[in-house]
Amino acid sequence: MTTGPSRSERAAPAPGGRRVVVGVSGSIAAYKAPFVIRLLRQAGHEVKVVPTAAALRFIGAPALAAVSGGPVACGVFDDPAAVEHVATGEWAELVLVAPASADLIARVAAGRADDLLTATILTTTAPVVLAPAMHTQMWLNPATRDNVATLRRRGLTVVPPDSGPLTGGDEGPGRLPEPEVLVDRALAVLGERGGRGQARPDRDLTGLHVVVSAGGTREPIDPVRYLGNRSSGRQGLAVARAAHERGARVTLVAAHVEDRLLDTLPAGVEVVMVGTAVELGEAVRLAARDADVVVMAAAVADFRPASVSATKIKKHRPGDSGGAAGTGVLELVDNPDVLAGLVADPPRRDGRTLVVGFAAETGDGDGDVLVHGAAKARRKGADLLAVNAVGTERGFGDVPNSVVVLDADGRQVARASGTKEEVGRALVGLIADRLRTEVPRPG
Repeated sequence: MTTGPSRSERAAPAPGGRRVVVGVSGSIAAYKAPFVIRLLRQAGHEVKVVPTAAALRFIGAPALAAVSGGPVACGVFDDPAAVEHVATGEWAELVLVAPASADLIARVAAGRADDLLTATILTTTAPVVLAPAMHTQMWLNPATRDNVATLRRRGLTVVPPDSGPLTGGDEGPGRLPEPEVLVDRALAVLGERGGRGQARPDRDLTGLHVVVSAGGTREPIDPVRYLGNRSSGRQGLAVARAAHERGARVTLVAAHVEDRLLDTLPAGVEVVMVGTAVELGEAVRLAARDADVVVMAAAVADFRPASVSATKIKKHRPGDSGGAAGTGVLELVDNPDVLAGLVADPPRRDGRTLVVGFAAETGDGDGDVLVHGAAKARRKGADLLAVNAVGTERGFGDVPNSVVVLDADGRQVARASGTKEEVGRALVGLIADRLRTEVPRPG
């Protein structure tokens, strides 16, 4: 028999940490729960584990008790006198359910309280974060999608699942994100810097407007084809989240960023959807008329087709013999340089907007990544330029990132590496420092 936390235990948080309930539901991904628990405890947080009965068919209560350092119960009648669901719900400063099965999501959406975990969620006033893990067809089923929308509308946070190989050999969205990502996302709901025990960030950007661009622009060739790039928008979204954590009003100008990634943005971030480089430039300039900071994290196409065909361009034209097609020639013209334009012609009348750019480089026979980055920093004139090496396995997509931050003269002022979240927070921290120390610009 187990008992919930006493009222004296609920009165004060663990020194240097927060009180976190980790819920575990019935999914094969339950094997990742101990890693989530360990990361939270290593970061100084106090953890109480509440599994469902189905979860215990995938992972045993002794394992969860060992890694959490406390007793494990799953039924509301395990100790009726303790009224454990109320005690646990009041004790929690955060509830993180990882994994959250389709059944658990449905029961929470319906307001069910038929086990200790759902009863705790129904009782608590703490933020609740759900990390779904299930087969792709279950995740995409209209019932699940409606349940997720209902939970988000009620203020619960649902972390979108990753895509990749699934149990049984299938592949698609439904994988539980890695433990480090889950811990960072969950603690971000509380305003934490991340899952490694860092102090909560200052709200030093409160009252300021930060505009961030993210994603990759696409330049149409015909109704079917376009020129594009491999940017996912993850780094820009991480910057937007970090600015929001520090109190800023954030506008995100997003070019072809997936809905599941936009779903990770906190409430209050304004999103403006764009397609081409010209559209992105116009949207950024409009949003930046009262911006204190503009961060150009989007991958903006340097060129666009000189003309766009109204109909699909055919490989073989009428009358061709059916042999090899002739070589097609696509004429390109320069797109406006959005970053340089913000520096040369500031949208804000007093000119007091801190402009930060990104430069994705590969290096070549004329120089390495930093040589090209420094030349670009001097050419663009942005206050800061985050230079990062990109390639097939780095920079773009759901992979770690590493940036070297240069000033307008091409001199190195900072470095940051790690997850996209860690790089985003480091960059926003540098921006906040620059705003505190910068001599006001002439109006």
